[in-house]
Amino acid sequence: MDFDDDVPPELVDTAGQVQQLDEEEITVKVPITIVTGYLGAGKTTLLNYILTAQHGKKIAVIMNESLMEKKGAFDYILLETTGLADPGNIAPLFWVDDGLGSTIYLDGIVTLVDAKNVLRSLDDPAGKVEGDEDHHDHGPLMTTAHVQISHADVIVINKSDLVTEDELQQVKARIQSINSLAKLHTTEKSVVPQLEGFLLDLHAYDQFNEADERLKGHSHLDSVSTLQHACLSNATEYQLTTQTISTMSIPVPPLDPAKIQDVDRWLRSVLWDGELPGGEFNESFEIHRSKGRIVLNDGTAKMLQGVREVFELSDPPGTREAQPGQGKIIFIGRNLAEEEFAQSFNQSIQ
Repeated sequence: MDFDDDVPPELVDTAGQVQQLDEEEITVKVPITIVTGYLGAGKTTLLNYILTAQHGKKIAVIMNESLMEKKGAFDYILLETTGLADPGNIAPLFWVDDGLGSTIYLDGIVTLVDAKNVLRSLDDPAGKVEGDEDHHDHGPLMTTAHVQISHADVIVINKSDLVTEDELQQVKARIQSINSLAKLHTTEKSVVPQLEGFLLDLHAYDQFNEADERLKGHSHLDSVSTLQHACLSNATEYQLTTQTISTMSIPVPPLDPAKIQDVDRWLRSVLWDGELPGGEFNESFEIHRSKGRIVLNDGTAKMLQGVREVFELSDPPGTREAQPGQGKIIFIGRNLAEEEFAQSFNQSIQ
């Protein structure tokens, strides 16, 4: 069935038409997935597809960053953002400490991109992030498309039937140069092969998976160049010399449990204050997403998850012992100097 991408999906009325639950009846937290992407990428079509699929879930859809006001009889929430929304400003709203008694938890961020137009969106000055002119020292212009991709846990390249295989590979390479942590899926007309683990039940903020473990060092660098994609056959003539957003990894040796306080202090300086302790790196930087696994020499581990300045160091799910070997801290952001970050971190845990 075809859907018009401009037609909104069936919504759950947050004003009271949903069955209410008493406080004592709520025993399981409801996962929420943020669905973001430019206008025309296929968000609404995807949501309609999810709502009509056979998955056995009662799903609530909220549009345009509206917040739930009442508890309802549903077991999953999808938040569709506006086309220009910055998911980094929205995600922390749903990331609440257990002690505060939240009935929802952030399951993940899914970003849809239009295979035909995403490269243009990344390089279009008209799509610059609001206020980016105040951050000229960070490097080249950062667009909303950059921000939506950098925060994603899953990226869906939609409308792949509208591009050639070579063009699709260029799109994939560009996206992975920005965010090499996200799972990448390719679709036509927003039809996905499965929902669980693909768009739903991602558990992106309560685990550190094998794909994260395999990430080594610094990913590609994404630069803004209006000539870059028009002249890919002569790519050697156009060097990628300036960085917009990239992914970097810092190896972490097994630590004494007492050193977790030092790790936490270092993260607060980097994520809260935007400063590298003990170093001479004075350039501005931005961290959009942080993940990590800290292996301790008592056989346990700590897991790092963060969006912008909000982060958490917690025990991994389950009771299994930590696998031996090094841990790592992974950052996705702007103007990340891997050598300086690693040096600063190593000094902080001495």
